[in-house]
Amino acid sequence: MDPARTIVLTGGGTAGHVIPNLALLPLLAAEGWRAEYVGSGAGIEKKLVAEAGLPFHGIASGKLRRYFDRKNFTDPFRVVLGALQAWSLLGRIRPRLVFSKGGFVAVPVVLAARLRGIPVVIHESDLTPGLSNRLAIPFARAVCVSFRETLRHLPEGKAVHTGAPIRAELFRGSREKGEAFLGLAAPGPGAQSGGASGAESQGPGPKGRPLLLIMGGSLGSRNLNAAVRAALPGLSARYRIAHLCGKGGIDPRLEGRPGYRQLEYVSSEMPDVLAAADLVLSRAGSNAIFEFLALQKPNLLVPLPLTASRGDQILNAKAFAAEGFSRVLAEEEIGPGSLELELAQLQAQADKYREAMRASPMRDGARHVMDVIARWA
Repeated sequence: MDPARTIVLTGGGTAGHVIPNLALLPLLAAEGWRAEYVGSGAGIEKKLVAEAGLPFHGIASGKLRRYFDRKNFTDPFRVVLGALQAWSLLGRIRPRLVFSKGGFVAVPVVLAARLRGIPVVIHESDLTPGLSNRLAIPFARAVCVSFRETLRHLPEGKAVHTGAPIRAELFRGSREKGEAFLGLAAPGPGAQSGGASGAESQGPGPKGRPLLLIMGGSLGSRNLNAAVRAALPGLSARYRIAHLCGKGGIDPRLEGRPGYRQLEYVSSEMPDVLAAADLVLSRAGSNAIFEFLALQKPNLLVPLPLTASRGDQILNAKAFAAEGFSRVLAEEEIGPGSLELELAQLQAQADKYREAMRASPMRDGARHVMDVIARWA
């Protein structure tokens, strides 16, 4: 491996700002790149990067909030400190390129790279760029985007429609292993597995109750968790349920409930869990929904409302619904009755959604992102 072919990956705060970076690792290694990661020492990225076996460098970071918070007075100083730390790190690592997935920890890294004359490539997952990427875009040579519609929001000539990088291991998940891990194996004699691995494991499951995977994002979702648990009596009659409820989201009263498994977060087992899922109920984070698309998982999206976000998930969900990939239920309309009805309709039309996803050219973007990296490195 050429020691000069070093790339720094950055991004953090949520798993969505980290996992697409990790999706590039097999391709980077195959092309002789050595990768190191710069993120927040207090963010989820530290754990995820450690699991991937990458060298990790923590720096200070601050968040630019649109609302009053006491940290608004101290975080600008943390951003400056982070930029100084990133400047020092990049001087030691001397990468050929910095690839940023966004999040506020990435801003000082991108700024330091620009000051050192190191090319920067950014990836924007959402339909419209978030604040951290908007701050970083002027310092980047290129901006990769997941949605074609995002091109009109970015400087002409700088944006490239690549799609979203998808982790290769997701395509190797096993339904059988996923059901065993969750403790939700389909009952009944002679039930057919969806296949041990590969494409077969991504198809519809055995006859009987479908397995419903519920995801609130890496940080969980209190409102979605509450709505699901309120609807459990009805949902449990129709589905086996795997509920990823986020850190601190476990309800001890529901532990051991037949047909229902709650977990805070799943990491290495995620390919098998997704392979086992027949239907998905999820927030509308871009990385997650592009994974559902790549794996052809019929899904019901409950995007974060404007009261809790800048509206990016609402736009993501509308775009996927317009393509025929997803159903959408607004959080303001969620309740036991509406949740059961929407999921029943999703189940009834599951083949239609799978066919729309199967016909889509919007699949794994990792190779296209690598082409952009190669151009600017």
